[in-house]
Amino acid sequence: MVKVGVCLSGCGFLDGSEIQEATLTLYHLDRHGVEVLVFAPDLPQRDVVDHLKGKVVPGKSRNVLSEAARIARGVIHPLSALRVEDLEALILPGGFGVAKNLCDFAVKGIEGEVLPDLQKALRDLHRMGKALGAICISPVLVAMAFRGTGVSPLLTIGEDPSTAEAIEALGGRHTICGVEEIAYDSENRIVSTPAYMYEARISEVSTGIGNLVDQVVSLMNR
Repeated sequence: MVKVGVCLSGCGFLDGSEIQEATLTLYHLDRHGVEVLVFAPDLPQRDVVDHLKGKVVPGKSRNVLSEAARIARGVIHPLSALRVEDLEALILPGGFGVAKNLCDFAVKGIEGEVLPDLQKALRDLHRMGKALGAICISPVLVAMAFRGTGVSPLLTIGEDPSTAEAIEALGGRHTICGVEEIAYDSENRIVSTPAYMYEARISEVSTGIGNLVDQVVSLMNR
C-alpha cells in the first residue's frame, strides 16, 4: 500500500498542530485509501499555552511527540525514525507549533532554522521527486528548509502580507490563494493551501485541504 507521512508539531493551534487541520488531513488521506505514517519530534515544546485563556503557562513543559499522539490516537513515530524511502509524499498541517517546534520562525523570523531531521527529509523528498503538502503556516517552513539550495518553491499562505514577504525573503515565491484553493508548484511537486491563515469556516478549510490531498495523491501516481 502507498504510504504518506504526516508530520505534526504537538496538539493545539497555539503551541502545536492545529487539530482540525491535522484531522482533516488524515480524513482526506483516508478517502484515498493510502496508509498514513504520523511523525513528530521527540522534544519539549517551546511553550505551553492555555487555549482557554490564550496565554502561555509559565513553568509548564510538554513533549511534542506525546502531545501529537493525542491526534494520532497513539499511533505515531518519532521524527528521527522517518525514512523518505518508505514514503511517496509528506504533508505538514499547520498550527503555531510549526513555527515554534518544527522550526524557530516564531522567535527568529527568517533567520530561523528548521529541525535538522525535518530539513533533511524535505530536501531528500525533493531530490527523489516525491510530493510535499504544506498547510496554513507550514509553507514558511518549506521555504526556510530550501533556503540557499537554489530551489524556489511556489507557495501560498493566503494573503497575509508579512508572512508572504517572509516566504519571498527566504527564496520562495508567494501566490495569493483563497481558503478553498491550492497553490501547485508543478516543477517542485509542492502543494500548499492557506486553511486557518484565514478566519474561515471548518467546511471551507476542509475543501482546501481536500483539494491539497487530492493533488498530492495525483502526484504520487505520476
